[in-house]
Amino acid sequence: MVELSNDNKVGRLLKPVSRRKPRIGLVAGGLGTYWPQFPDLLPQLKKSSQYVSQRFQQMDADVTDVGFISDAEEGAAAAEKLRKNDCDLIVLFLTTYLTSSMVLPIAKRSDAPILVIDLQPSPKMDHARFDTGDWLAYCGQCPVPEVGNVFRRAGIPFRSVSGWLGQESAWERIEQWINAAHIRAALRHARHGVMGHLYPGMLDVSTDLTLLPVTFGSHVEVLEFDDLRERVEVVQEDEVNERMDQARSIFTLDDSVDNEDFAWGARISVALDRLVEDFNLDSLAYYHRGLNGELHERLGAGMILGASLLTGRGIPTTGEFELRTTVAQLATEVVGAGGSFCEIQALNFEDNIVEMGHDGPAHLAVSSRDPLLRGLGVYHGKRGWGVSVEFDVQHGPVTLLGLGQDEDGALSFIASEGNVISGPLLKIGNTTSRVDFGRDPGEWVDDWAATGVGHHWSLSVGHRANDYKAAASLLDIDFRSV
Repeated sequence: MVELSNDNKVGRLLKPVSRRKPRIGLVAGGLGTYWPQFPDLLPQLKKSSQYVSQRFQQMDADVTDVGFISDAEEGAAAAEKLRKNDCDLIVLFLTTYLTSSMVLPIAKRSDAPILVIDLQPSPKMDHARFDTGDWLAYCGQCPVPEVGNVFRRAGIPFRSVSGWLGQESAWERIEQWINAAHIRAALRHARHGVMGHLYPGMLDVSTDLTLLPVTFGSHVEVLEFDDLRERVEVVQEDEVNERMDQARSIFTLDDSVDNEDFAWGARISVALDRLVEDFNLDSLAYYHRGLNGELHERLGAGMILGASLLTGRGIPTTGEFELRTTVAQLATEVVGAGGSFCEIQALNFEDNIVEMGHDGPAHLAVSSRDPLLRGLGVYHGKRGWGVSVEFDVQHGPVTLLGLGQDEDGALSFIASEGNVISGPLLKIGNTTSRVDFGRDPGEWVDDWAATGVGHHWSLSVGHRANDYKAAASLLDIDFRSV
């Protein structure tokens, strides 16, 4: 879940969803020819590998440590163990020189992305005291170019972190790859729901439903608004009242909130929870136009309360049938950065900021204050009326993440880092934040639009572009930064 501000109640009041943790495979190795030549070397290297294993075990992941390999045969055996474990990332710890033949089978047979790490025991050698055996414990960098060359020739993406065992900056770089594995794991196993139909004319939002299974391994579940209608019809009055009480504890209710609209939103919220549970969804994108206040129009218009509560629990639920943006929101969510649905709203050339946000569903856990529930007589550009959510994202560092699509159909991660700052905001039932990108806002918009991002994205807390770049690498998609 999101790292919440101290005064944010969402984490206490909404039960976060639990997901499969990323599976990390870990194997250490060195050239067995050295062991009889230098009897003290292997114990020292195994001590280093134990330290590395302990650091990985402390991370939020399921770690499978297959031990230490000394030759190509042991490498092949390790590869088979890791293949069976269905890893989201495999980490090769090069403790000293080893041959590329020892690690190539692991990369080829496991069908998982590989990270090479080489962490020498300390920042530098003691040249006056060291003999050859002591030096070899510092020789983990030696095979890194060899492995990189062989991986390139084999068509295997190469990633590495070089440093020393206690170097926290190196471990921060390693942790970026673990965060990326969280995203890969989430998207590989995600079940994305789409309910309703495309917002008419919004061609940038249109997504081929086979694209996510082919690119990530995700599943797309096609739903009908009638699936929601059937569940709304069986919600009991006591459930409606309980959901309204929960909403009152999370939101500040504006005087404009009509109690009948509020109760309708609460009823739909209860039904939405059941819909998500029944179809085991990790995200939901929806839209329905409707006509003249008929039931399906009222269902679509009443989604915002329940969608915001689901998003606050870690299940992005997004309007305008924005499937790709729910994927981006899921990616930002699983690394603890939240992710609220947004678009450009206006530019302020005096303060050099971009105002961005959206009407409708919001990620309550990243609000800078208690979110406001406001009653609206009309949703701009949409049919219906009811209650909507209004707030400003936590002030400080933020990162946008969008999911773009190119001419050939390929997906890409597109990111930009900025800072949310204080200032005047519209009071129209929208989430709105003032984002400073440190440059002329018009020039930023031009560069952002040129990436092919589309007009919606996830606004996540913290500067996380490096995490999203690493995730793009593990997912084998392009990464673009503005």
